[in-house]
Amino acid sequence: MKLLIIDRYIIKKFLITYFFAIAMICVIVVIFDAAENAQDFLAAHISFSKILTGYYLNFIPYFVNQLSGLFTFIAVIFFTSKMAYDTEIIAILSSGVSFKRLMWPYFVAAFVIAAISLTLNLFVIPETNKRRIDFDNTYRNANKREQNMSTGNVYRQIGSNTFAYIKDYYPASKRASYLSIESYDGGRIISAVEAQDATYNEESGRWSAAKYITRVFDGEQENFVKHEERLDTAINLTAQELGKTEDLVQILNAVELSHFIDQQRYKGSDMVVLFEIESYSRYAYPFSTFILTLIGVSLSSRKVRGGTGLHIGVGIALCFSYIVLMRFAGEFAKTNLLPSWLAIWSPNIIYLIIGIYLYKKAPK
Repeated sequence: MKLLIIDRYIIKKFLITYFFAIAMICVIVVIFDAAENAQDFLAAHISFSKILTGYYLNFIPYFVNQLSGLFTFIAVIFFTSKMAYDTEIIAILSSGVSFKRLMWPYFVAAFVIAAISLTLNLFVIPETNKRRIDFDNTYRNANKREQNMSTGNVYRQIGSNTFAYIKDYYPASKRASYLSIESYDGGRIISAVEAQDATYNEESGRWSAAKYITRVFDGEQENFVKHEERLDTAINLTAQELGKTEDLVQILNAVELSHFIDQQRYKGSDMVVLFEIESYSRYAYPFSTFILTLIGVSLSSRKVRGGTGLHIGVGIALCFSYIVLMRFAGEFAKTNLLPSWLAIWSPNIIYLIIGIYLYKKAPK
């Protein structure tokens, strides 16, 4: 569809308002964050360039994407309600342009924002999160032992009936103070291989230890064998899986996340739902740009006595309720009462219905 002068006018207004609002809030947040963390930065003797490139340039994409939906909504509400207050919307509709046709430039601009958000979600933010987390671990964590250690006690499913238990894994040296590989039959442990000071070789994907013991369980009896020779074994457990789940979710790009989910499904791991939630959220959130645009235009295109302020107030209330529902959806998905894709997409479905209703009620 060919873009008319009015289309270019609306697209320009939309995008300028959106990017200006995002830029302003980023400046404000950086100023407050810098003031709050100034003591930590000074204590760690970090240069200004390192703070800027290592922290803030990696923090801003994540922050921008988190608030993208809110500021899309605010941008639409702000300039559309102003157009309605100045009777520009009435003039456009009176000239023979349908309300459906009026929505076209809004969705073109929304597509630009959604495409940026999707790219950030799938590829850019995971990379910047890696650098941001590395910066935090290097400069901002006071306890260096905790910095280099994972969650302490890690229990991972590595097969349908096989589990690995890791105690105190140190990412820097790829070393675990204790490794146990346990096999089960019908919920009953039947054997275990245990080793102190096990090391992971990233190139070969194998775990090794200077010596180990095996335990074989037969009913109430336990057979214990101590092996003085070196343990060298390949198990379906990588060093990547031993990090904090919250960090791991944040640093995997779309391709890595998809591959990791396939691995966890193959193992029968109960961790898979957490990564499915992250994967579906990365697509659902950018799509919400279109829904919030539809609601924003439908809500603010009518001239009301309260003017722009009333539209912004109602709009922000709706938008915040949507964001809260998105957060609840993520928690609800963890309960397995609904498929994770349905739980994550349910806010979009609900607010799409609201958007269609408001669209039908909007002035034509």
